[in-house]
Amino acid sequence: MKGGGEQTKTWCQTLTPEWKSYSSADLSVLVVSGLDMKIHFAPADVPLVRRIQTAVVLQWVFSFLGLAPCCIVLFLFLLFTRFWLICVLYATWWFIDWDTPSKGGRKVPFLCRMPVWEHMRDYFPIKLVKTADLDPRKNYVLGFHPHGILVAGAFTNFCTEATGFRKLFPGLKSNLLMLPLWFRAPFFRDYIMSAGLVPSDKESASYLLRRKDGGNAVVIAVGGAPEALDSHPGEHIVHLANKKGFIKLAIEHGADLVPIYSFGENELFDQVQNPRGTWLRYIQERLQRIMGISLPLFHARGVFQYSFGLLPYRKPINTVVGRPIPVEKNEKPTAEELDVFHQRYMDELTRLFEEHKGNYGVPEDTHLLFQ
Repeated sequence: MKGGGEQTKTWCQTLTPEWKSYSSADLSVLVVSGLDMKIHFAPADVPLVRRIQTAVVLQWVFSFLGLAPCCIVLFLFLLFTRFWLICVLYATWWFIDWDTPSKGGRKVPFLCRMPVWEHMRDYFPIKLVKTADLDPRKNYVLGFHPHGILVAGAFTNFCTEATGFRKLFPGLKSNLLMLPLWFRAPFFRDYIMSAGLVPSDKESASYLLRRKDGGNAVVIAVGGAPEALDSHPGEHIVHLANKKGFIKLAIEHGADLVPIYSFGENELFDQVQNPRGTWLRYIQERLQRIMGISLPLFHARGVFQYSFGLLPYRKPINTVVGRPIPVEKNEKPTAEELDVFHQRYMDELTRLFEEHKGNYGVPEDTHLLFQ
């Protein structure tokens, strides 16, 4: 393959920050003929720490995509074996514990502080950036943008201590909202609650924001599942123009609003082009309305090769937490009040994006697109 060594080294510059430490022989590329597909395998001498990082992220991707179905299958399987008593006992516990997800969940700080999450942080890497202090005597509604494909930034920053959330914002406890559907899966519900995840419904968020002692930060991926369908590299589309439910929630409880923009969130995966008006987008949106979850056709890299797979690319994520927007409590906000705070929030998010985009490789002529 003429010029293969140089082509390989150039290609690997886009994949690994430390590519220069490898020789041309290490950066060999195995070309597999057929269907015009080239498979670029990872070097054999990848440092152990990077292999550990990949393994941790693989576990996280599996947890996100496949663990819930596996837990359901396991529950049903055990039910028809000699271990059926396990299912009966768990079902009894499940019935007693049914309301726990909507009452603050059951976060386990020890699990959130485990060193394993530092490997996930370093895989990308992920950094949490503070721009203003948050008073621990208050409660907050943190709006996370964009959703991305698998909300890697939101999970790592607000469900683990790998990026130092509690050090940057002492006195605050964070809970990330997740589709209520996942809290119906046996065993899986306990796993996600241990990370501080709670259902993304009004009852769950209100329970946390009603606490008068303050110090609660409810994190909402405002764009939700539909926004994942617009998560393409280089694009900054935010589903916010008609999203006012979280604004109303903040006003009803007097919780300050805090916009967050996660630079790099949309760069982790490639997604099959699905512009509005195409048959693919129609089917995806239709399924999303029926099931409540979106089904973006995404891909990135694999475990031992860089050409295809469901592991995210090693691209940096910089999650910037903006300034709080003061909110006065009003249990029955008017439409005009909602519009005022909604516009104020959009303006603050725009300011945050424009002020920091140059630090993270976003072109000067690129701006947020609200939908």
